[in-house]
Amino acid sequence: MSLALASAPTARTAPSISAAPVRAIADGAPIARLAAPAAELASPAPRVRAVPEGTEARGFVLYVGIDENKATEDGTTLHRIVEALRRLTAEVAPSAETYAAVALAPEGAGGRDVDVVRLALQDPAALAKQREAQGDVRDDSDRHPNGVIIDISRKRVLLDGEPAGLTYKEFELLQYLVLREGRTIDRHELIDSLWNADDEAPSERTIDVHVRRLRSKLAHYQDIVRTVRGLGYRFDRHADVSIRQASTPSPDVF
Repeated sequence: MSLALASAPTARTAPSISAAPVRAIADGAPIARLAAPAAELASPAPRVRAVPEGTEARGFVLYVGIDENKATEDGTTLHRIVEALRRLTAEVAPSAETYAAVALAPEGAGGRDVDVVRLALQDPAALAKQREAQGDVRDDSDRHPNGVIIDISRKRVLLDGEPAGLTYKEFELLQYLVLREGRTIDRHELIDSLWNADDEAPSERTIDVHVRRLRSKLAHYQDIVRTVRGLGYRFDRHADVSIRQASTPSPDVF
């Protein structure tokens, strides 16, 4: 069992810039130390690596690989690690919001903990590396010219090459399930995650209505969204389902 902590700052503060000494040499004159004005040293903040033009960084994900046994050997627990990271985040950036989730894997699965976490949380770079290691480097469209293409990067769903015509909330619902593939999500989690605090929270029956409409638009592929009686809903990937993700992981991923 391992964990990931996502942090999304809601406000930015400009870094403090101290005037560093600058050495100047002029026509054999002695070296003089000049303090450059802060305004001259100030420059636009560097862009975060891998963030394309036209987008902005809204937070980050820190993958932490450690199972419960290793945590116990270190004299701690996963919960204590999460709380320590949250306290540090609050100290460094009080305006930041945090969300932590535990990545689960079958007992005895093996592999490096951090790699297991990245794969469990659908990190695009880790998924690409896994496909390459398995010798599968074809594009999704080559694998599934017909079938379901869930294009998270473009916020669209194609059924046999035709747009499914999902509403914004229907796509959000499907995306939430897809990014947590194989895990049953209860209705309360869907309400808490997909509706803002300022919105009027829907009832559990409203969630059922949204799911029913979503499944209707998925037509003969509707069974990729499973109803787990008494528990909630789950996304089950079929052989004819392809998922495309953006090159930069979304901070919403778990």
